[in-house]
Amino acid sequence: MSERRRGPAKVGDALADMLAGSALGARIARAEVLGHWARAVGPQIAAVTHARAIAENGTLTVSVKTSAWVQELSMMERALVAKVNKSAGTEIVKRIRLELHR
Repeated sequence: MSERRRGPAKVGDALADMLAGSALGARIARAEVLGHWARAVGPQIAAVTHARAIAENGTLTVSVKTSAWVQELSMMERALVAKVNKSAGTEIVKRIRLELHR
């Protein structure tokens, strides 16, 4: 016997299924990480930084306001990677590249 359909699928569910294994889905997942930066690192660090991009290899590029903060954050890289990944719910960030904002 064939299985009966329960009705039309929700658009969001259909899109999620379609994107799940696609390259576009991976790009969207990476882009979503940018939105997790400020919440993950807290207000003090968020006030002096801005997550700009994430590469396919998992490198998150973050713009930083001062060289002193670049030095401080470079020593905190492992903890920041863990916080962002926890907030995002996935291990997408592998490292953080800090750039002095000019």
